[in-house]
Amino acid sequence: MVLPIYIYGSAVLKQKAELLTPDYPGLQELISDMRETLAHTEGVGLAAPQVGHSVRLFITDGAPFKEKEPELANFQRVMINVEILEYSEEKWTFNEGCLSVPDIHEDVVRPQKIYLRYFDENFVEHEEWLSGIAARIVQHEYDHLEGSVFTEKLSPIRRKLISGKLKNMSRGKASANYKTKLEA
Repeated sequence: MVLPIYIYGSAVLKQKAELLTPDYPGLQELISDMRETLAHTEGVGLAAPQVGHSVRLFITDGAPFKEKEPELANFQRVMINVEILEYSEEKWTFNEGCLSVPDIHEDVVRPQKIYLRYFDENFVEHEEWLSGIAARIVQHEYDHLEGSVFTEKLSPIRRKLISGKLKNMSRGKASANYKTKLEA
């Protein structure tokens, strides 16, 4: 089932998400619904808080970036209870957008590489290094689990320049080609 995506101004996007346990009611259905929802957008990741569940779960699909980084063709992951254990000192800038912040794209500086630990949908533990766009996708989705959106990473002047759009969005004035929801 395609779920509505909560947009900027929704309280669930500001909450730090709870740890997820294997007995979470409807977990496999939620993962399936998140996959279907992401497939109906132009996004490359979707965190559970973005669909109204304040739990530490997100999915990724890097395939839209496979021309820039061919290894992303197979970067489809379910990540539960992610911990980013190490960040590289090397940083890089890339233009990001967000399904919860439609029609806003800005350059964001993030570490180039990360080392992380997470559980997959079967609660099998994984540890791996990610770099480039894969690391960026994970960091962006991880921020959602921490109650943050990418616009908070912008310089004060950039935030000021988009503040009107964000204010309108938090009042329900947003346009997207997928189902959205605003809930205080």
